[in-house]
Amino acid sequence: MNTSASSYANVDEYIQSFPANIQKLLVKTREAILKNAPAAVEGISYGMPAYKMNGKPLVYFAGYKNHIGFYATPAGHEAFANELSKYKQGKGSVQFSINEPLPLKLIRDMVKFKVLQNK
Repeated sequence: MNTSASSYANVDEYIQSFPANIQKLLVKTREAILKNAPAAVEGISYGMPAYKMNGKPLVYFAGYKNHIGFYATPAGHEAFANELSKYKQGKGSVQFSINEPLPLKLIRDMVKFKVLQNK
């Protein structure tokens, strides 16, 4: 995995820098975001996949050795505090273990929330 913040040309290149098992989870996360925020602009920011809508940050995600990081900014996490309570968290971030099924419904719901918030 390449960790240089400016080294990825696009999200495909970012995802391909990970081992196959993590790539699968990153692809599923990306698909959940794009399906529920089709107007979002995809790019790389802070060295990770980033999505913007109406010029404002929507969500970010990142791959790590033992988890997938998902960042819906503090407001997105506050709205889903109950659902996120079983996961390790930081302010505006949550970690989904690679050893458990990815909570795709939760990711979709958080993206939909952020889309409405960014309108």
